[in-house]
Amino acid sequence: MQLIFFFSTFLLASTFLALLIRYSDIVGMVDIPNSRSAHKRATPRSGGIAIFGAFMLSSLLFNLAQFVEYFYIYSAISIIFLIGFLDDKFDVSPRLKFLFIFISTLILYLYGVEISSIGTYFGYTLNLTAWIILPFTFFAVAGFTNSLNLMDGLDGLAGSIALIILIAFLSIGVLNNDELMITLSLSLIGAIIAFLLFNWNPAKIFMGDSGSLTIGFIIALLSILSLQYINPTAVLFIIALPLLDTFIVMTRRIQRGISPFSADKNHIHHFLYNVKMDVPFVVILLASIQGAFTLIGYQIRSAESVLSLLLFCLMFYIFLSLFDQRLKRRKQKGITKKRFAAIRTKVSKQKPVETSTPDIPDEQEAPSMIPNVQH
Repeated sequence: MQLIFFFSTFLLASTFLALLIRYSDIVGMVDIPNSRSAHKRATPRSGGIAIFGAFMLSSLLFNLAQFVEYFYIYSAISIIFLIGFLDDKFDVSPRLKFLFIFISTLILYLYGVEISSIGTYFGYTLNLTAWIILPFTFFAVAGFTNSLNLMDGLDGLAGSIALIILIAFLSIGVLNNDELMITLSLSLIGAIIAFLLFNWNPAKIFMGDSGSLTIGFIIALLSILSLQYINPTAVLFIIALPLLDTFIVMTRRIQRGISPFSADKNHIHHFLYNVKMDVPFVVILLASIQGAFTLIGYQIRSAESVLSLLLFCLMFYIFLSLFDQRLKRRKQKGITKKRFAAIRTKVSKQKPVETSTPDIPDEQEAPSMIPNVQH
């Protein structure tokens, strides 16, 4: 039955994607290149419709009983897709996005899907008080939902990162015989693999916010569901790269005194692309880094939370130091200062050049320069 989910979402998504590419003019959702874009031509950004459509239709056709049982989950996912679709179509405000994410999070919270503990440290379990559970859950869900959206900057990047993360949650679901985690992970994996066939550089279609927000929300949901089996720090490693990228970018913006939600080109993939100028190389490199993080998270799923958290903080510091767009500017500025100082030192050490001036006769001795004019 599980393989049916995979192949059905793969085939459905492939069909939907091909149709959306062919009839992109009718759909009207096209990404026009701008100063922050890595692509050079107008490209359809309706891939999220295919991913969501295949995901939902597969559940309705082949697992209706689970769809009805967890109707609230599929409803919450649909709300996220809706706001993503509206953003792709009409460019909605971030405030409205957060409102829709809050509504979806509230639905999950009312049905018991929440973060009530942040781990065990030195033998003590840190449980959240009742009044803070909903705000903290919303913060976590909104944070990762938007972090994957921010990673969607190069062809194949967001899909590759999401695929690796979903494989980890699929493994956790299989290990613990959790049918919901298995179904959500496997069906979405099939849709994303189909999408990557069309999204690999040079991309024929983008997932858009309807895709990145929906996938990010489902991964956030799987992260919460996995907390009953693994420690919270392991989850941080499994979803590490989008989180690190978001934390670093927002930290840099705050340091510059601008809004942490403003758009710029200071993400990790921008940094690497400026160095290498090779999209497939950067995507494969970042996917490999995410794969390494995911393996670490899977291996420490039952380890002591303190050491795991310290290791994650170390990773954050390393990334914060390495992937800094300002390093190049600082280096150039330093070189300019050194050159200026060297030139100034060289000039100051040179002896003044003596210049000879012709002797000018006294005013009485000097011949008159005014011609005699006879009247």
